[in-house]
Amino acid sequence: MGFHSKPTTFVGHVNIKVENLKRSLQFYQEIIGLDILEQTSHAAKLTADGKTSFLSLEQPEDVLPRQGRTTGLYHFALLLPKRSDLANFVVHLSEKGVRFGSSDHLVSEALYLHDPDGNEIEVYIDRDPSEWTWNGEEVAMTVDPLDFKGLLKSVEPGMLWTGMPEGTIMGHIHLHVSELIKTEEFYVKGLGFDVVNRFGGQALFLSTGKYHHHIGVNTWNGVGAPKPAENSVGMESFTLNLPNEEAIKETINSLQKIGVSVKEEEGRLITYDPSENRIELTV
Repeated sequence: MGFHSKPTTFVGHVNIKVENLKRSLQFYQEIIGLDILEQTSHAAKLTADGKTSFLSLEQPEDVLPRQGRTTGLYHFALLLPKRSDLANFVVHLSEKGVRFGSSDHLVSEALYLHDPDGNEIEVYIDRDPSEWTWNGEEVAMTVDPLDFKGLLKSVEPGMLWTGMPEGTIMGHIHLHVSELIKTEEFYVKGLGFDVVNRFGGQALFLSTGKYHHHIGVNTWNGVGAPKPAENSVGMESFTLNLPNEEAIKETINSLQKIGVSVKEEEGRLITYDPSENRIELTV
């Protein structure tokens, strides 16, 4: 549908911090169904297709458990290709005895679960965009009960769970932030996103290309929430994929106009939102 390819700007990769890499790898392979693409003693890149990575895990030195009431990761979201993939994942989780939440967001159907460190994961499928309801520039989204009876009808007979399907991608990311005014300026004026939904004055959903959201931000951990410690469990960074080098230059200029710097670190272009969530800009 083009929401995660050129000319759209989208989240391509998320890097999270964990307490115990071995324990986390077991979870992400056996429960989430991803494979290891690359691994070192303290980090690993995970893949669904054996070629590209959209999720990395790293174990910091002197790692601290996840800290509550801070900014950072609310959840990252893995987008599956088909409704039957989500149905098969429900069956898989049930067979493994894994507890999970669920929701119908009108634009999508979603499951929610946590990794061993408390990092939240959304696994979802999109409804066809023709079914989304737009009121001007805002798309209608809600939190309704998921129709499991209807979903499970799409389980393909004889199809066994063999892991995340090859077409799985990073669909979006949702962040805890300390406030919304400067955050909106950063993502809209700086990075070029559009606000596509305002949720009760406490959350914004942002996208490019009329997607329901590539990025969500909320103040549910409290206005003024502090950033977590550098070595605590949570998000290390996420990567924004821009269409081309010209878009990178324009984005850097836009960020500088609102007083935000972009620095090169080991060949990577890095910036930070007002809550100090770390973002890499790439093509």
